[in-house]
Amino acid sequence: MFRLHLIPYGTKIDFVGKSKYFFTLGILAVMTSLAFIFFKGMNYGIDFKGGYIFEVTMPEVPDVQSLREKLGSVGLGEVAIQQFGAEKDLMIKLEKSEEGKGQALAIQKVKDTLGSGVIYKKVETVGPKVGSELVSNAIKAVTFALIAMLLYIAVRFEWQFGVCAVAALFHDCAIIFGLFSIFPLEFSETSITAVLLTASYSINDTVVIFDRIRENLKRHKKLGLKELINLSLNETLSRTTLTATTTILAVLALYLFGGKIIAALALPIMVGIMIGTFSSIFVASPLLMYLNIKRDTEVTPVPANIG
Repeated sequence: MFRLHLIPYGTKIDFVGKSKYFFTLGILAVMTSLAFIFFKGMNYGIDFKGGYIFEVTMPEVPDVQSLREKLGSVGLGEVAIQQFGAEKDLMIKLEKSEEGKGQALAIQKVKDTLGSGVIYKKVETVGPKVGSELVSNAIKAVTFALIAMLLYIAVRFEWQFGVCAVAALFHDCAIIFGLFSIFPLEFSETSITAVLLTASYSINDTVVIFDRIRENLKRHKKLGLKELINLSLNETLSRTTLTATTTILAVLALYLFGGKIIAALALPIMVGIMIGTFSSIFVASPLLMYLNIKRDTEVTPVPANIG
């Protein structure tokens, strides 16, 4: 039976020995991301900045891409369109004008562009207060997720494993948030999904490696901790790289062929998978060296044959 291995068996890479270089790289990436977030801010989308939301039913199945281009060319600012419910139902989001143009003018421009026969189910104004609440809720969601994962890892393993896992998760989430500040990526409600998906993928990858470390702690009681962590990382390296590669390929297909809305979600997820894989190997596991893991050094005696 053929089995695909991106990494050959028997690799002996010294991950722990080079950990200081990777710790330095990770700290620099996190500090850079936090600096951009605090000083430059996030590139918030309509959901956070405020604007107008229209729920409409078109007289016939619309060409969303063509409609997006038409609305984008009439001076309404940032426009987001997505289908929901039936094929003829659309949700249109418009950025609130900085020039103080009123809702009535925005509605009229939308009506003129969409044409006749359109049913307007709902027209709402999203104010900056709602946007600030969304930002607060996003931060709370990520924080509570990190706390829940810390408790899960601490119960399943030991508290040292939980601390290392959350340190890696903080590394991943900080860099993903930083990407939305450093690069011209719009931070919207779907972006929160990308951050949480990154965290969940990273913790799953980390747990697999931690499981192998725990098994080897029981199996190789006389092996030094540094050698044991290196052994565990090398044993799981093929699985880690293969999982990351296949997942990235699947998300890459969404990015290339899923359209503009899906691509905006797929890109940070792809980057998040790479960052999560990096942190599982080069951050979470090597950190265990510095947290004094308890080891059972007693060797179970072999019973003598009676007879």
